[in-house]
Amino acid sequence: MIITPPMSPQRAQDIARSIDLRDLPDDFYANPYPVYDELRASEPIRQMPDGSYLLTRYADLVTVYRDVQTFSSDKRVEFSPKYNVPPYDPGHPSPLFQHHTTSLVFNDPPLHTRVRKLIMGALTRRAIADLEPGLITLVDNLLDAIGARGDGDLIEDFASAIPVEVIGNLLGVPHEDRGPLRGWSLAILGALEPRLSAEQLALGNRSVSDFTSYLTGLVAERRKHPSDPEHDVLTRLIQGEAPGERLSEAELLQNCVFILNAGHETTTNLIGNALVCLQEWPLQKADLLSKAELLANNPRGLEADLTTVIDEFLRFESSNQLGNRRAVKACTVGGFALPAGALVTLCIGAANRDPAQFALPHELQLDRQDNRHLAFGFGVHQCAGLSLARLEGRVAIGRFLQRFPGYRLTAPPTRGGRARFRGFLRAPFAVA
Repeated sequence: MIITPPMSPQRAQDIARSIDLRDLPDDFYANPYPVYDELRASEPIRQMPDGSYLLTRYADLVTVYRDVQTFSSDKRVEFSPKYNVPPYDPGHPSPLFQHHTTSLVFNDPPLHTRVRKLIMGALTRRAIADLEPGLITLVDNLLDAIGARGDGDLIEDFASAIPVEVIGNLLGVPHEDRGPLRGWSLAILGALEPRLSAEQLALGNRSVSDFTSYLTGLVAERRKHPSDPEHDVLTRLIQGEAPGERLSEAELLQNCVFILNAGHETTTNLIGNALVCLQEWPLQKADLLSKAELLANNPRGLEADLTTVIDEFLRFESSNQLGNRRAVKACTVGGFALPAGALVTLCIGAANRDPAQFALPHELQLDRQDNRHLAFGFGVHQCAGLSLARLEGRVAIGRFLQRFPGYRLTAPPTRGGRARFRGFLRAPFAVA
């Protein structure tokens, strides 16, 4: 079964020559990497039709990530024309604008510093280790249900169910209230795509409104009955560490939305991409099966081996393919002059297959060493939940392979059709 269709050099050149992230062909979504290769080789810093700049070299992305004084993560300038369309305007901003310009990832210090510190305080090594027994139970229950049926969908029945439960536990969302979480997250993150329909905008705005309305009640309840701030992220965000570090109500609500979104789709894609990918790379799958017990049980002293495997999946099929910055002053990157105000798109998917950084970048090498991929970003904005994501990936992928080593896809998987987040919507499979 062909999962990632090949693309001819001529076709890659044709797409690269006229590339517009707001208008991409279907074969790009299926396999963007030949296009990234062409851009990296011919025009690694490419001005796009909308005036922004697309960067595809690993070294250039690292330069931008490191220079936080020049490259801002604040998205108010960029997102206002995108989200504040009728019936909204800058004086009456849309729910999507309010969310994405208040959340941790799209902000600079001091808000970014305050929120990240509070979140990291509840995601310590000990706190994450304490999550592992419950995560194993969750994964095993999902596998039991799949085993009883004999088939299922890798995304709906497995990959997507894991992070929703984990983040739900971190925020203390009651189990009976978790039904809408995945739909809200998909709609809100989907609105980050370069091209949006009116329907997608409406659904994204409605999802932010519905989610924050729900969280308002949850926050009020948690204020009355706080949990352990060492493990409950919501309690920690409410209480803060000092009066000057406490969040406003809007900051609190929007960053709770962000925590679900950040922890949900990227981890879903990590698990789903890995299990689908192994169907295309049978020799690597056979090698990994020999390590399945290692992956599932994480004996002490073997953590580096586990990280090596998960990190190669993250490099090879980066869950998050695109990032954005704005140059606050004129500067030079990779010998290319950027004007003040330039909007920059960081192509993480291209950088993670840059041959200048990775030997044989289009090969899945589960024992790859010195794998400094950018799937979690880099620098001060590196993903705060990266250790949790690695834990979820290790337990989910390892225990799945241990239980169902002969799993096989029963129909071609369906891609999500998005440029920013690379994953699958559906991947039907049988366990034998």
